Amino acid sequence: MNSKTIILIATLLACTNAVAQNVDEALKAFSQKANAANANVFFDALYKENFIDERVHFDSNSPKDSLEQQVWFWAAEWMYYLQEYKQAEMYALKALPLYHPSNHDMADCLNTLGCINVRMSDFKQAALYARKSVEIELKHGNHDLISSSLNTLAGIYMAGHQAKDAEKIILQAINHANQVDNPGRKAIILGMASEIYHTLGNDEEALSYAEQAIELEKSLNRPKKLVVRLSQKASALLGLHRYKEAEVICRQISPQLKENGDYHSYAITLNRLGMSLLCQERQQEAIPYYKEAAYLFSKMGDLYNEIHSQRGLYESYWTLNSDSAKQYLDTFELLKDSLYTRSTAEALSRYNAEFGNKQLQIENAQIRKTQHLVIVFAVVIILLFSIATWLIIQHSRKQMQDLVKKIERMKAISDVSTREDSASQATTAEKEDSDEDMFLMHVIETVNTAMSNGNFGVEQIASELNISTQTFRRRLQNATGETPKAYIQAIQMERAITLLKQNQELSISQIAQQCGFNDVSSFSHTFRRIYGCSPTRYREKQ
Repeated sequence: MNSKTIILIATLLACTNAVAQNVDEALKAFSQKANAANANVFFDALYKENFIDERVHFDSNSPKDSLEQQVWFWAAEWMYYLQEYKQAEMYALKALPLYHPSNHDMADCLNTLGCINVRMSDFKQAALYARKSVEIELKHGNHDLISSSLNTLAGIYMAGHQAKDAEKIILQAINHANQVDNPGRKAIILGMASEIYHTLGNDEEALSYAEQAIELEKSLNRPKKLVVRLSQKASALLGLHRYKEAEVICRQISPQLKENGDYHSYAITLNRLGMSLLCQERQQEAIPYYKEAAYLFSKMGDLYNEIHSQRGLYESYWTLNSDSAKQYLDTFELLKDSLYTRSTAEALSRYNAEFGNKQLQIENAQIRKTQHLVIVFAVVIILLFSIATWLIIQHSRKQMQDLVKKIERMKAISDVSTREDSASQATTAEKEDSDEDMFLMHVIETVNTAMSNGNFGVEQIASELNISTQTFRRRLQNATGETPKAYIQAIQMERAITLLKQNQELSISQIAQQCGFNDVSSFSHTFRRIYGCSPTRYREKQ
């Protein structure tokens, strides 16, 4: 690579760093002093960069663990966006222990760690994180988030040359994505399906999925995502030997990817452009694209794609300069051996399929066989687990929504005295039912009153009702079949949907506060888990 190209790339990377400076300074300030004020500065910086959709605000009483959990997680997401994968992993690992085991939010962190480790070519660790994420999401039953975790897992299996297993997983992801209205997520999943079917050699199917993803991105007006989908289309076209069409697409989108700062997708597209030229026997033209891609992958630590670039250079020089060809062949072998010592059998099988290294296949046949059985067993366990728990999860979610509706109906009862008069003339069983209704109405009123000051825990509510905590738990369980925590959460959600429908002037942050949540992030996660969409999306539908 000539010095002019290196200077250009370094300048572009410097521009990206300048854009990120405000976020990084806020993150540094929080690292030095973890308080609500610094956390708010950090999230304000993310909002100004259009990295998050809504402002996040913490009050001064927010627990330090909650602050660190949210800041470290979003710091990991930010670093992943900047393709600083080691930094992203560091922050995600700081956030992970701060989540309660099997908590829904923990699955997001595990999913991010899976994506990070894929970028760093550690497929074994990536698969471990992704499987844990899928297991947690299946327990909670949110179709949108299940589809996201399955999409990550499918990508890892594809990278590990378990393409048939990846196909099964991605089809599950598409099925879950079809259950909710999130076209952005579906576009990403369809793009992954395109890559999986390209790996399987079914490029007609790969092209179909890529074109579906492209149409969704166009409808969403997401130009930055659109160019990534077009790059996936180019990959399918290469598989169909439509080299000139692939070349045209790659030349059109590569400047946009560079301008967007998406250097990973940019470098992958350079590899595809180099391949399209190489397949047209235009070796001399292919060389600078492979060189630039190799430089970028080396900077990012992406061994797999760098090997791809080095192999492209070796093949390009083969008929032009035998000495240069040998030099790149040696680099290719060195990187391959480096990867061999630190990678898993899943990754090795990926490289074997890509490069057709028969000798390496023989040497590692036993390793691949053992790892294949482990992966197949893990997939079977996940599928059996999902089947066994799916009906239970769906029933639990419907039960919560029914409980919210029941609370709404009880609040609508205005003439309590008439009910009491009728109850006095009823049978004993009817009077007991009326007493239960009165008890639940008192609980609802007490919780709604206590929400404003944040003191609506089980002990506080029992105290307000002048009964012991044990008696409160027993009476509520007998009357509703629900735990106090679930019933209180249902009351919070009833207030949330009422405010979303009737108070358009209130922001999501204000509604979260009025419903007793310390921060808008926790409120949004809880709301999404029950209703399958964000509070903002729910308000728009209404």
